[in-house]
Amino acid sequence: MTQYTLKEITRPSGGFAMLAVDQREAMRSMFSAAGVKTPVTDQHLTDFKVNAAKILSPFASAILLDQQFCYRQAVEQQAVAKSCAMIVAADAFIPGNGIPVDNVVIDHNVNAQAVKRDGAKALKLLVLWRSDEDPQQRLQMVHEFNQLCHSNGLLSIIEPVVRPPRQGDKFDREQAIVAAAKELGDCGADLYKGEMPLYGKGTQQELLSAAQKLNDQISMPWVILSSGVDDKLFPRAVRVAMQAGASGFLAGRAVWSSVVGLPDTELMLSDVSAPKLQRLGEIVDEMMARR
Repeated sequence: MTQYTLKEITRPSGGFAMLAVDQREAMRSMFSAAGVKTPVTDQHLTDFKVNAAKILSPFASAILLDQQFCYRQAVEQQAVAKSCAMIVAADAFIPGNGIPVDNVVIDHNVNAQAVKRDGAKALKLLVLWRSDEDPQQRLQMVHEFNQLCHSNGLLSIIEPVVRPPRQGDKFDREQAIVAAAKELGDCGADLYKGEMPLYGKGTQQELLSAAQKLNDQISMPWVILSSGVDDKLFPRAVRVAMQAGASGFLAGRAVWSSVVGLPDTELMLSDVSAPKLQRLGEIVDEMMARR
């Protein structure tokens, strides 16, 4: 059986310039926030995601799709460029406490062999990290996920995202990001998708120092995500994170969130989002060349 390597999802430079369109209810909220007056249907989300795949995948080394809204449609419509690898989200989001993602489990409806036959190279798992929840449970889920990926020849990508504890109100996000990396940075996955320290704000030196602390805890290749980072600050965030030891990005919002809900989606994705993604890919190549 073929076991894929990280080369499948990198650019020729060895860096990662990957696009995420696997946001689910969060994307529906983004449409509502953008002033879409009619109810935001599943079809709205599917159309946006498939259009994003068609228009943006030629500029990405890989694209992350979700089974709920767009994976099947993207495969059937051959929306993903041949040069771009597919990653499938294998996480099921459980809403609760007034938020769309209060808990996460492995989505066993994702058939690893079937997605591999369709051409997918990796699966991704979101891991919510709270300081007052059982680390053994998280590690057990991650190990089960790694086993699912590797026994089917697929790459394993984990995405630890920190949340305030369930009890009490003390929460230091920066400390939590480092603690999550310490716990999960050597868990046997192939790639670690981490949150950008300081939301990408502050001076370059402050960011670099914070990103180095994160890098020190992760013993596998890692990339940053863009949620919470202003899209204007994201190119610098990629540069600084890579200076600290990251190998690129797996991001959605920094690329396409500014066009959500606008008329002429396809035109906007071509005119606004594609140049952003292209530029981010150039930054990745430039930083890899310095290594």
